[in-house]
Amino acid sequence: MDRRNFLTASLAGAAIGTWSEPLLAAFQVNNSKIKDNIAWYNVQDWGIEGRAWSETKSYFDRLPAKAEKTVRAAVWGLSRHSAGMVARFASNSKNIRVRYELTKPNLAMAHMPATGVSGVDLYAENELGESRWVNVSRPASQKVNASLAANINLLPENKSRNFSLYLPLYNGVKTLEIGVDQSSDFKGHSPRKEKPILFYGTSIMHGACASRPGMSISSILGRRLNTPVINLGFSGNGKMESEVVDLICEKDISVFVVDCLPNMNATLVKERTIPLVKQFRKTHPTTPILLVEDRTFTNSEFFKNRTEHHAASRRELKAAYTTLIQSGAKNVHYLTGKELLGVDGEGATDGSHPNDLGMMRYADAYEKALIPILKS
Repeated sequence: MDRRNFLTASLAGAAIGTWSEPLLAAFQVNNSKIKDNIAWYNVQDWGIEGRAWSETKSYFDRLPAKAEKTVRAAVWGLSRHSAGMVARFASNSKNIRVRYELTKPNLAMAHMPATGVSGVDLYAENELGESRWVNVSRPASQKVNASLAANINLLPENKSRNFSLYLPLYNGVKTLEIGVDQSSDFKGHSPRKEKPILFYGTSIMHGACASRPGMSISSILGRRLNTPVINLGFSGNGKMESEVVDLICEKDISVFVVDCLPNMNATLVKERTIPLVKQFRKTHPTTPILLVEDRTFTNSEFFKNRTEHHAASRRELKAAYTTLIQSGAKNVHYLTGKELLGVDGEGATDGSHPNDLGMMRYADAYEKALIPILKS
């Protein structure tokens, strides 16, 4: 049994959809713009998946407009990045293009390439229905007009192929259009209706330092588990804050993942973990919560202070978890952090932030934790 079929069988009854099910009713786009035999479609016409709120200041923001007055300025600024969002569509075009405009001129970071910070990342389903990488844009300016697939192989009988286009991780998007051959079929897939997994975390969950958007933890898991995801990773600012949890409490989600320890010390972990769970339980009495330890710095064996920091934070998180369970809390789960990046020291770009290998290892650990939660 291949991975896709295994996961489909494993998650039976967990409300996890597939591309072919009726609940994914395709949205037929009729208002294309045509130039040089390319028809352009605005993704806003059918909707972006991973966009949790519709009342946003800019369409591609991750928090609602009202959050500007309630969350810290740093969190608000980071929420304007499009991390975790994906445009889903189907076409039998031999050529796939994108044109989009970014909100910030800083296209890359010292430890993360422009493809991950500001690129859009295209995946397509092959003949077996497996999602496979096709291409990523390589932005050189805030306005991008790029080919992502030229003369791509067509499916038998010229059937349309399903595509997923992941948006930039550390930049915002003003506009985004997908271009296909004028003579081809095109359908935009509206966001799925299943409850998404919501990830609240740090720069690691935000996407640092994936080489491209499709390699972030939430994107990998969205593909593997075939489910919608919401990425609320806030670089340096994932701190179990009640203002953020207030907003999360508005959403109907399948699992609430809390992965904030990399931005917290032991004192904050002790102060905030139990209140966070109690706050969420007021509106979501049975929704699963997954508490996640911090990853181990890949070079921590050489730095005593890092080893001590990990031990202290994890001790407080485990103590809070134990207190919750002993007090009768239900459906609260725990994921240890020691091996999230592996044990060979090769899983991070800078000791802290996962490289693509580290992202895959993180996703492996999460997958093992999430499958039984989703099945329950």
